[in-house]
Amino acid sequence: MADDTHSTGTTHAEWGAGSPRLIVRGDDERFTRDLGEDELTIGSAAGAGLRLPGLDPIHATVVHDERDEFVVTLHGSGSMNANTEAAGVHSDVGGDRTETLRTGAEFTAGSWSFVFQREEFADHGRPYGGREGGELSDQPPQPARPDYTGQEDRTGEQEIQEH
Repeated sequence: MADDTHSTGTTHAEWGAGSPRLIVRGDDERFTRDLGEDELTIGSAAGAGLRLPGLDPIHATVVHDERDEFVVTLHGSGSMNANTEAAGVHSDVGGDRTETLRTGAEFTAGSWSFVFQREEFADHGRPYGGREGGELSDQPPQPARPDYTGQEDRTGEQEIQEH
């Protein structure tokens, strides 16, 4: 018998919901960087939003796009774990060096590793409760996304100093 006590629904939460963040790891560093702005630059330049030693001046960018998705583009050396043939990875925009981040997505920039985290209720890649609601062909489509235009830009900078 089906359990009717659990209700699943859309992952189209409010703009920026779900505490989007990057878990950042270096040789001797590990910290969390909240994604509260519409564009985060990662690199060694003085104006980079996340300044890390050993990277190109602008090594990567993470953009909070008009669909309330977070999209990473690598400009310097690094790797990603996305399947660039899959729908929604944004390879049509930035080529195979660009991907839409989903919870658990990993990428590297130089010697730094990053893991994207966002609460499942707001991770657009998991509609209707993710595995609770079905997968692939069994997963019902979500309603259209809300109109997120006109959302405020939020900015912030963080720097990690070499030890």
